[in-house]
Amino acid sequence: MNVHSPAPSAGESLPGRRSVLFGMASGALLLTGCAAPDSLAAQARAGDNKNYIAGDGSVSEYASNDRSAPVEMQGPLYDGTVLSSTDWRGSVTVLNVWYAACAPCRTEAPTLETLYQENKDDGVLFYGINLRDTAATAAAFERTFGTTYPSFNDADGSILLALAEYVPPRAVPTTLVLDKQGRVSARVLGLAEKSTLKALIRSALKEPGA
Repeated sequence: MNVHSPAPSAGESLPGRRSVLFGMASGALLLTGCAAPDSLAAQARAGDNKNYIAGDGSVSEYASNDRSAPVEMQGPLYDGTVLSSTDWRGSVTVLNVWYAACAPCRTEAPTLETLYQENKDDGVLFYGINLRDTAATAAAFERTFGTTYPSFNDADGSILLALAEYVPPRAVPTTLVLDKQGRVSARVLGLAEKSTLKALIRSALKEPGA
């Protein structure tokens, strides 16, 4: 297994970062280095008015003893239910930062729904974190792409602020996998590939409980 430690992307300051790409070959999970350290900054400088920064495709996985403290966040779902990160302690949890006008978010939505359906019987929780849409816009997106897991309404940015250590400003989509203690075990910047995210989820499920 080859693990590289490239310089952090713009806006990052992460302990124990290991950037990896996951693939299947001869039935084994292969890990290779992935780095595009300046792509986020370059997009921010481009000024093309697309209002989001597409992630560089990097996948970061954090060894258990290198993970930061559990994520602490709270916010309302679009149905009005207020949830806190303490509500999902003991479960592997996937958080996906998105909004409807983000083209990569539309591309990956069916993948996220498929993985949600495949893993929910194992207790894996999925939540979207929507940065800007009204309830009607978010609901239209969910109908169009068939997503059934709930999303937080983070129009005030409080959840994104709580996740600032892991989600660079305007880096949408970003997907986080939380271990059973609520700590970030993995992060995907940009479009989440099904095989990659599936491997990250299964790895977190195999770990001891909280």
